Amino acid sequence: EDRKRKRSLSPSPYKSRQQSPSRQVKEEEPEIKDSDVTLSWYDSDLNLMIDKDTLYTATPMTQGGFGFIWAGARGTYAYTEGKLCFQVKLVENCNVSHLENEPNPNVLRIGWSTFDTSMQLGEEPLSFGYGGTGKISVDCQFTNYGKPFGEGDVVTTYLEFTETDFIISYSVNGEYLNVAWQLPKDELQGKALAPHMLSKNVKFAVNFGQTDPWGEIQQDFTFVKNFPVEKAVAGPKRPEKRSDCEMIMMCGLPACGKTTWANNYAKEHPEKRYNIIGTNALIDKMKVMGLPRKANYSGRWDILIDKCTKCLNKLMDIGAHRRRNFILDQTNVYPAAQRRKMRNFEGFHQEGCRNSTYR
Repeated sequence: EDRKRKRSLSPSPYKSRQQSPSRQVKEEEPEIKDSDVTLSWYDSDLNLMIDKDTLYTATPMTQGGFGFIWAGARGTYAYTEGKLCFQVKLVENCNVSHLENEPNPNVLRIGWSTFDTSMQLGEEPLSFGYGGTGKISVDCQFTNYGKPFGEGDVVTTYLEFTETDFIISYSVNGEYLNVAWQLPKDELQGKALAPHMLSKNVKFAVNFGQTDPWGEIQQDFTFVKNFPVEKAVAGPKRPEKRSDCEMIMMCGLPACGKTTWANNYAKEHPEKRYNIIGTNALIDKMKVMGLPRKANYSGRWDILIDKCTKCLNKLMDIGAHRRRNFILDQTNVYPAAQRRKMRNFEGFHQEGCRNSTYR
């Protein structure tokens, strides 16, 4: 028989059954000027702890299951012309001794991407990354390129626009590694490319031009911060106030289509830049060389899922203090759990999505 799916958005169950007075949640939002060329506090993963004072240094969360999860961030501006560069210093390998049999537990990818791609640098079209394993990747296609790099190294990446092409290249500790990609500008479809880092258990710092170069730079290239901001393309901006943010809570039994609905809804509303908090979303961020984690995991899968659940709770706690839009992709079938989870998002526009499958 044909299956039908019923999905509806409804007011938050927490709001409709609220038992306690509203509470004030302290936001963790730094002062940011629109003209600042830094790591983006908004266009980044929640499990990447960006230094709020400078916005030039970041450390991924590593405890428990977070050690398997990549954490990324883009720069606040992207580019369509010129000869641009920036540098990344691999400050420190985070301690992940709790990970067993994990291939390449400390890796950083560096490159450029368009604003409409995910944080998984090198795993989608128009997302170009060079990783510490010595490979470059785009759209999950990994190719041998330069030498491996790691803790203490400085990687410089270059982006050059000609009349017809865009060219991406790299150097490691001042040693130029030649062209990684040279492609027609038409492939960008008019989109701009932004600096992008993706870390797996590596603390890193970026030099966008706010300080002297960390080594030799190729001639005629300009640090992104020194490029005229009026010729650059501004990245997405966080909501101006908490009441502009949304929290959509999925409600339904396992395998009833919640994740599919959440992913489709987010794609249909790209301007909202929804952060999906759910087990499947975390598993997607655990890929090994672009391949699904499940095909590259020797441990018990149920234990990994349990670790993911603990990570989700932490991400919800972090998200409650940030100005973003969220979709919570869990079963959430019990009213008490719904109220408890939504309580920290007081001030958000809250909705519940009841998702059921029936014959």
